[in-house]
Amino acid sequence: MDNILDVNDLQVSFNTYAGEVKSVRGVSFRVKKGETLAIVGESGSGKTVTAKSILRLIKGPIGKIKDTSEINFQGENILAYKGKKLASYRGGDVSMIFQDAMTSLNPTMKVGDQIIESIRLHEKVSKKDARNRAIEMLRLVKITNPELRVDEYPYQLSGGMRQRVMIAIALSCNPKILIADEPTTALDVTVQAEIMDLLKSLQNELGIGILLITHDLGVVAENADRVMVMYGGTVVEEATVEEIFYNPQHLYTASLLRAIPKLSMDRKVKLTSIAGSPPDMLEPPKGCPFAPRCEKAMNICKRRMPKEFIISNTHKTKCWLKHDSAPRVAIKEFIEESKKVNVGDKFESDEKILEVKNLKKYFQVGKNKTLKAVDDVSFYINKGETLGIVGESGCGKTTCGRTLVNLYTPSEGSVYYRGQSISDMNSRQLMDFNKDVQMIFQDPYASLNPRMTVADIIAEGLDIHNIESGKKRQERIYELLNMVGLNKSHANRFPHEFSGGQRQRIGIARALSVNPKLIVCDEPISALDMSIQAQVINLLLDLQTKIGLTYVFIAHDLSMVKYISDRVAVMHLGRIVELADSDSIYQNPYHPYTKMLMESIPIPDPKNIKDANEGFNSDEAESPINPKAGCRFAKRCKYAMEICRSTTPKLKEIEKNHYVSCHMSF
Repeated sequence: MDNILDVNDLQVSFNTYAGEVKSVRGVSFRVKKGETLAIVGESGSGKTVTAKSILRLIKGPIGKIKDTSEINFQGENILAYKGKKLASYRGGDVSMIFQDAMTSLNPTMKVGDQIIESIRLHEKVSKKDARNRAIEMLRLVKITNPELRVDEYPYQLSGGMRQRVMIAIALSCNPKILIADEPTTALDVTVQAEIMDLLKSLQNELGIGILLITHDLGVVAENADRVMVMYGGTVVEEATVEEIFYNPQHLYTASLLRAIPKLSMDRKVKLTSIAGSPPDMLEPPKGCPFAPRCEKAMNICKRRMPKEFIISNTHKTKCWLKHDSAPRVAIKEFIEESKKVNVGDKFESDEKILEVKNLKKYFQVGKNKTLKAVDDVSFYINKGETLGIVGESGCGKTTCGRTLVNLYTPSEGSVYYRGQSISDMNSRQLMDFNKDVQMIFQDPYASLNPRMTVADIIAEGLDIHNIESGKKRQERIYELLNMVGLNKSHANRFPHEFSGGQRQRIGIARALSVNPKLIVCDEPISALDMSIQAQVINLLLDLQTKIGLTYVFIAHDLSMVKYISDRVAVMHLGRIVELADSDSIYQNPYHPYTKMLMESIPIPDPKNIKDANEGFNSDEAESPINPKAGCRFAKRCKYAMEICRSTTPKLKEIEKNHYVSCHMSF
C-alpha cells in the first residue's frame, strides 16, 4: 500500500497571553491507502491539534505551523495550498468528524441543509438530488425517520444523533482520507459498533485511509491496523495494534492499558490511574514528557528527550528504558500489578433522596407529531447510592436527567426531592434545590460560557449561593482544578483554549464547587481518556464515601457504569425496560435489548473481536414519535412474538428487586 498522507516534523504552537503553548512538537507519521491509524493519548497530548493541522484549520496569528513542517497528501505539501485548491482539499479529499458535534454544527441551519451544503460545494448536483442523498446519508448512519430528521435543527437531536449527523457530513463526498476525532464519544455501544462497521465497509470499498483519534482502547483494538501513542505533544510509541496491546514498550502506553475498565472489576477496589497531571505545554519538560509521572523514571529521563528506539520493523518507541545500559523493566508484570487500593466503606441510607413517579416528557415536533422522549418512567434513589442509566442515543436518558434537575418541566408525573415535589417548591426552596442538585452536562463546550474564564465558570455557583469570597474563593477554585487533574495556570484561560477532555473536567469541577447532595452525571467521562476517567471516577467514589454524595450516572461506557453503579436502569425509546442491581443486570440480563447492549461492549483485545448485535435488526427500529402500542423493541427483537407487537408490556418484578418490561419474562 502507498502512503496517501505523509506528515514530517509537524510542530504547532499557539501564542497566548501567558506565552507560547507548544502543542505539537516534531510529530511524524504515515497513513496508507485503506488502513486505519489510531492516535491515542490523554487530553491535551496534541491529538486534535495534529488532526486540525492536516486540514489547515490552525488559524493565525494565534496558531502557527512551523515552516519546517511538512504535510504531504498524495505527494503534495498541502501547507502550500491556497484558494480553490485548499477548498477542494477540505471536505473533498480529506474530511473530518469533529469531536464536539453540537459546536461543529450550525445551530441556525437544519441538519439536512448542512449535509446538502457539503455535497453541493464539492459536486455539481441539483438541490433535489443533494437532499435525497442527505436523507440516504442519515439513513446510512442509522438515524431513524431520516425524512423527518432532515428538516430538524441540531438542538432537536440527542448528542449521539448530532454525532451521527457529523459522520454523515464527513462521508457525503466520499473522501480519500477520513479524520475521525472521537467519532464514537457520544454514541452508545450498539450504534458505535454499527458506525465503525460502516466506516470499515466504506474503507474496504473505496480504499479510504482513516485517522482515528480516540480514548477508547476497545474501539482501537477492534478497528485499528496501527496505533500511535502521543503524550506531551510528541509521539512516544508507534506500532501495530497487536504489538501495542501485547508487547507495549513505553511505560505511558502500559499505564493506559492498566487503566482500562473491565466488566470483572471489583467495585471495592479503586481504578488504577496515572498519578499526577499531563505537562504544562507553556513550559514543556526538557526530557521525556512522561518522566514526572513515570514510576520507573531515571535521572536521564528528566534531563534529555529520549531518542527513537527501533523494536521491530513496525514498532518504535522513545523511552530511555530501551537503552542497553538501562535497567530491565518487565512491562507485562507492570500492567498486571495494578495497585489494590480500597474505595472505602459504602455510605448506606434508606432515605429516598429522589423519587420519580410516572414521569413523562413529550415534545411537539410537528403539527400532529409528538416525540415521547420519556414515557411513564418511575424509580427512586437512596442517599449515597449511584443509579446508572444506560441505553442507546435518543432513548431519553438526557431528557430524563434534565427533567430531574428541573431544566425541563414534566409533561406528566412528578419528581420528588426529599419527599417534596419540585413543581410545588417556592423560589427559596428552588434556590436550595438548585444548590443541592447539580448536573454535569454531556456537551462540555456548549455548557461553558465562552466569554468567561475557567475561574469564573467554576466560581459562578460560589458567587450565586454566597459560599466563598476573596482569597478563600480563589483557593477553592485551585482546589477544584487540582481535583479534576488540571492546574492553577488553567484558571485564567477561556474554554476554547482547552481540549474536549479538559473542558469536560472543567464542567465536573463546576458541578462540585457548591458541595451538592446529588449530581446528575450526563456522560461525565465520555470525552476523557482511560487514565483521567479513572481519576474522575475515583474522585466521585471518594466523595460518595466521605459525604454520602448521590449520583444519577448516565453513560454509554457499560463497563464503567457497572463499576460505579449500585443499580442500573436500562432505557429504550423513552421507557425503562430493565432495572436491577448492577451485578444482576450484567450477569443475568432478561430483556433482549439489555442482552444486545451487553454483547456490543467493545473488548480491548485485538484477538477477541466479535460480531455485535448478531441477529438483531437495527434498520427497522421503532420511533418514539407517535409510537404505536406494543413493545418498542419488537421490530428489532429476534425473539418477538405477536403479543409484543400489539400489547405494551409493564415493568414487573420477576426476582427480588429485579424489574423487567418484556412479555417473554412472564
